[in-house]
Amino acid sequence: MATPREPARPAAPQRRPELDTIRVLVVLGLVFFHAALVFAADDDFYVKNTETTEVVLIAAGFAVVWAMPLLFLVSGLGAWHSLRRRGPGGFAKERLLRLGVPLVFATLVLNPLPQWLRLRSAGAGHHVSYLDFLPRFYEVRLEPAQFPFLLQGEHFETGHLWFVVLLLTFSLLLAPLVRWLPHAPVRRIGDRLAHTVLHRPGTVLAPALVFAAICAFARMEQEYAGWHRWSYLLFFLAGFTFAADDRFRAVMRREARLAAVLGVALFAASGPGFALADEPMTDTTVLATVSRALFGAAGWCLVLALPGLLDRRRLERPPESPDPAAAPRPRGRGLWRHLAVAALPLYVLHQPVVVAVAYVVVGWSAPVQVKYAALVTISFALTFALYELLVRRTRVTRFLFGMRS
Repeated sequence: MATPREPARPAAPQRRPELDTIRVLVVLGLVFFHAALVFAADDDFYVKNTETTEVVLIAAGFAVVWAMPLLFLVSGLGAWHSLRRRGPGGFAKERLLRLGVPLVFATLVLNPLPQWLRLRSAGAGHHVSYLDFLPRFYEVRLEPAQFPFLLQGEHFETGHLWFVVLLLTFSLLLAPLVRWLPHAPVRRIGDRLAHTVLHRPGTVLAPALVFAAICAFARMEQEYAGWHRWSYLLFFLAGFTFAADDRFRAVMRREARLAAVLGVALFAASGPGFALADEPMTDTTVLATVSRALFGAAGWCLVLALPGLLDRRRLERPPESPDPAAAPRPRGRGLWRHLAVAALPLYVLHQPVVVAVAYVVVGWSAPVQVKYAALVTISFALTFALYELLVRRTRVTRFLFGMRS
């Protein structure tokens, strides 16, 4: 029986270009996702259409199970490379500038708009002007029990920036750990772990049990894309661990198809419970608990599968011509590079734009399909226009949105 051949340990595992593709696709997909919530029957989005449908939550649920966890895993992979280049101190400083600055700016400047439109849409704030509403948004109190979401208020929220809050928190927790933990034992543990998952097929799927337990017993939080907030720390640390050794990459390629089939099957099995339970994310009934466990296990499997499948596809392509002048330039490469740089600003901009457009679109007399198509199209156009015209062209705006000068 053939045994897995252990790849040579590289001096510096290379950053994978398909991960930028994943990041861009998830960010762009959020426009479709948040636009769909306007028409969802069981979701409390900022602006709601009068006519809703159950179909939205079924389609959205499959995105929820893998999209944001995968974004944290990719962020953990990137954190390993950034820490290696900059060291813990430089990494912490870079994260404060690239994540902290846009977090503060967008929370103060962009996030009041969706909350104001929520009030106006519900009728409760119909006569409140935006300028009169702003002081009410900024009324906050300190809630240490909600760490890392320390600031809470009746109208104040970080909104869709919860991802940035968690990513910044995880990064700032990681930096001192890397500095203080003894490197030799940590390296030995990582080496042993990589050796185990390489030589024991299926072992890399074992963490699915951990995520199943977290979702089942710590329950799920709707405001953080369904997952419990600290689940994302495990996805982030998994990405950081995987980046340190290319044997993990080989295992993800090898197990990708099995993980994909298992993930889809587990998610499908969780569906009836989510449909039948009264409060599937928090109920303690056997049905809801088992459904959440299946959901958590499916999430880990799918997060393993998607990068592995993309990596397999990339490696199966024919090698490029050794002569750059003779090789045709791949179509779309420049666009993807442009979008990869724009991922964070587009993420910061998209939800206020979707809510503002939805506030207008829901008033139209048109079928749901027409409204949804218009909402997505207009939101994309405005989001990209704002990025191109107001964000990327000056040093100040690039700094405020976390872009390098």
